[in-house]
Amino acid sequence: MSREILLLVDALGREKNVDRNVVCAALEQALASATKKRFNEDVDVRAAMDPATGEFSFFRRWQVVNDQDIEVPARQYKLHEAQEINPDIAVGEFIEEPIEGVEFGRIGAQTAKQVILQKIRDAEREQILNDFLARNEHLVTGVIKRMERGNAIIESGRLEAMLPREQMIPKENLRVGDRARACVWKIDKANRGPQLMLSRTSPEFLVRLFELEVPELEDGLLEIKAAARDPGSRAKIAVHSKDQRIAPIGTCVGMRGSRVQAVTSELAGERVDIILWASDPAQFVINALAPAEVNKIRVDEEAHSMDIVVDEENLAQAIGRNGQNVRLAAELTGWELNIMTFEESEKKGEEEALRMKALFMEKLDVDEEVADILVAEGFATLEEVAYVPIDEMLEIESFDEATVNELRSRARNALLTQAIVSEERMEHDIGDLMKVEGMDKETARLLAARGVGTQEALADYAADDLVEATGIDAERAKTLIMAARAPWFVEAAGS
Repeated sequence: MSREILLLVDALGREKNVDRNVVCAALEQALASATKKRFNEDVDVRAAMDPATGEFSFFRRWQVVNDQDIEVPARQYKLHEAQEINPDIAVGEFIEEPIEGVEFGRIGAQTAKQVILQKIRDAEREQILNDFLARNEHLVTGVIKRMERGNAIIESGRLEAMLPREQMIPKENLRVGDRARACVWKIDKANRGPQLMLSRTSPEFLVRLFELEVPELEDGLLEIKAAARDPGSRAKIAVHSKDQRIAPIGTCVGMRGSRVQAVTSELAGERVDIILWASDPAQFVINALAPAEVNKIRVDEEAHSMDIVVDEENLAQAIGRNGQNVRLAAELTGWELNIMTFEESEKKGEEEALRMKALFMEKLDVDEEVADILVAEGFATLEEVAYVPIDEMLEIESFDEATVNELRSRARNALLTQAIVSEERMEHDIGDLMKVEGMDKETARLLAARGVGTQEALADYAADDLVEATGIDAERAKTLIMAARAPWFVEAAGS
C-alpha cells in the first residue's frame, strides 16, 4: 500500500503541475482529518508521511499554554505539566503522543481523492496569485464568470479574483459575461487560501486608469500626487509635471478631452476634475476648491485645518452639492477645510481674539491694553509669548525691553504651572491602575491616555489590544490583565 501511495502522489503532482510536497501535505491532512473522527472530543491530530517509503505515522498533540490561559483541555497543555515531560519546552510548542491511525482504504479512496484534489486546487490558485503579484500588476481585466451573493467573480486568464458588491461603482449593473476592469484592492486570507479582492471605487483605480491613458505618467514625466473620489459621481486628481515643457492638466485632459473622457467612460460617467498640485498647502487647497474662487485663507497648523473665506455668491459652489466639492478637496489635500463667508470669518475672528485676550489677561496677569497689543501683533498662545525670539518682541513699539522680559517670564511660569497641574491630574487619574500588581507609571499613563483609567477597565481589556496600546510584550500584557482580574476570583471564592 505504501508503494501505491507514492505512485498516487507522483501521478497527481505531474497531472496538476504542483510540487510533490503539496500533494504529500494534502494527503497528510486528509488522513489526519479521518483519524480525528475516531475521538469524541475536538482533538488535534497530526499525520506525517515518510516521503521515501510512503509510511504514515499519527500523533495526537496538545499546544503548550500558560496555566491561566488554558481553554480547551483536549487540545492544550498547562506549561508546568508540560515541563515535567520536557523541561525545555516553551509556550506555543506542542506535546505529541503516537496513536494508531486509520488505514488508507478505510477512509474511502474517492473521499481521500476529493480532499487531496481540493487542496491541490487551492495550491494551484495560490501559485497563480503569487505569480500575478510577482509581476507587480495593479489592474485586472477579465470576464465576469459568475455572481456570488452580489459579488462578481472575474476570470482573467488562469487568475480568478473577486469584486465585492461594495467595491462596485454605485448604480452600475454588472452581469455574467461582461468584461470588467478593476484594480487590486487587498488579499483576503480566506479559509480556502488567499483570495485576490478588487475594487472599482478606490482612488487608486482612478490613478491606474489615467496611467493607462496618459503615457507621460508611465514615463515619469508627470505624477499624480493625490486622488479623491465620490464613486460614480465626481472625482479630483492633483497632477504635477516634472518637465516644465509639459502642461500637466492639458496633457491629462488630452486632445479634445479624449483621455479624460476615456477614464470617465470606464467610471460610469464619473466627472473628473484635474487640478494642479502645489507644494504650498494653502495654494493646493485653493486649486482643489476650483472652480470656486477663494478670497482668504487662515491656516491652523496645530489643528491641521484651514478656514476658507469666500464671497456669498461663491459659497454654494465652494461647498458643492451635499458638501461634495469641499469634502473631495479635503480628502485630496489632507486638510480639514471650513468654508465660510466674510461675515462668519469676522465673527469667528472676533470670538478668537476675545478668547486669546482673556487668556493673556488671566495667565499673564496683564491689563486689557497689553492683552490687546499681544492679540493685535498675532500672538495666539502662551508658548509664543514665552519662546518667540526676543528680537521679534522688541520690535513691538508699545513694549520696552523690561516689559518684554517680564511678559516672557510670566508666560514661562504660567506654562510651568500648567505642566505641574497636568502631571498631578495624571497621577490622580492613574491611581487605581497603579494598584495592579506589576504596573508601572509609564504603562499606566499610556493606558489612561487611551481611556483605560481603572483596574476594572484593564481587566476587560484584551491582551492584543494592550500590546498595541502600550508596546509591551504579549507575556507581560497577559500578566497585567490577569493581575487586574484578581479581584474577580476573590469575589467568586467568597460567594
